[in-house]
Amino acid sequence: MSTSRKVATAAADVRLRADADLDTVFPLPTSQVDWLSHLLQMVTITGRPEVRCAYGAPWRVAWGPSAAHEIPYHVVLEGRAIIEDRETGTAMELQAGDILLLPHGSAHVLHDGSGQAPGPTCERESAAGLTFSENDGQGEHLDMLCGRFFIGPLHGRLIRNYLPTNLVVRTTIGDGEARSTSASSHLASFVELMREESNGDKVGGYAILNSLSSALFTLVLREASKSDQAPAGLLALAGHPRLAPAISAMLGDPARPWNLPDLAALCSMSRATFMRHFQDTLGRSAIDFLTDIRMSMAANELKKPAMTTEAVAESVGYQSVSSFRRLFADRTGMTPGQWRRLARRDGT
Repeated sequence: MSTSRKVATAAADVRLRADADLDTVFPLPTSQVDWLSHLLQMVTITGRPEVRCAYGAPWRVAWGPSAAHEIPYHVVLEGRAIIEDRETGTAMELQAGDILLLPHGSAHVLHDGSGQAPGPTCERESAAGLTFSENDGQGEHLDMLCGRFFIGPLHGRLIRNYLPTNLVVRTTIGDGEARSTSASSHLASFVELMREESNGDKVGGYAILNSLSSALFTLVLREASKSDQAPAGLLALAGHPRLAPAISAMLGDPARPWNLPDLAALCSMSRATFMRHFQDTLGRSAIDFLTDIRMSMAANELKKPAMTTEAVAESVGYQSVSSFRRLFADRTGMTPGQWRRLARRDGT
């Protein structure tokens, strides 16, 4: 064997041993880590339907900005709607089967697009608390279900900062429309169930709608993360084939002392390449993301009476209690002690 071939063979052996070492040190294959379930185990998201709209054009509905812990949603069951987002100054058309989330809670207007002045609406409330809003418009018909998702205290940063201003997932629902054979057809069937349960005063209907609304958030995020056109942020990161191991690792074991070389190695990238791709995809650094995950975990742990601040700091990956206190105050706007007292008082 020539000298050059011996050198090449030796180099290949070194690379194989290095790869084997990485497999031993980082046993977190993406396929075995459910990043979305890990995320939603840390963050409590509940849902509540509020209004079922049945309008004929012309019509117009304005929504003001939502509270920091609220995410409005709209499900177009039949017809179409134009949404104008006042935060971004953009407009888009929604069609039957479209599900819209506004993670930043921005003020927005929904209308039929005709430009005509809308007539008055009539509202009635069901025995279970769902409002039915109707008008006398004779134009194109709209059937839409509107509601809100509620984020658990101190978890808004981890959700709102990493999701786009507007998130739309498209399904196929309604009579006469071809149903997709993709996973979106399952979501369409789910929305169809929401439509049925919001018809009239069915026994237990509102309780079922609340449960379905909570599950809707998870289904929308799962579907959006699989899209080839996932918006920049958490969904694009989760769907990125080369970066997915990093998000799985951080959500699967956030207390582990991860550093940039470790995370880059999981993704088979150099440190510089990993940092660039992560920042471009998420809009924030990997360390920022890891810190927000840890602070969400800490918020949950601090509510446990038996857990001292020192124990909580260690459980989420910090040996220095002072560093933990500083980061917690920076990310949440209050000290660990203040949050503990507030949570205890409110029973959250």
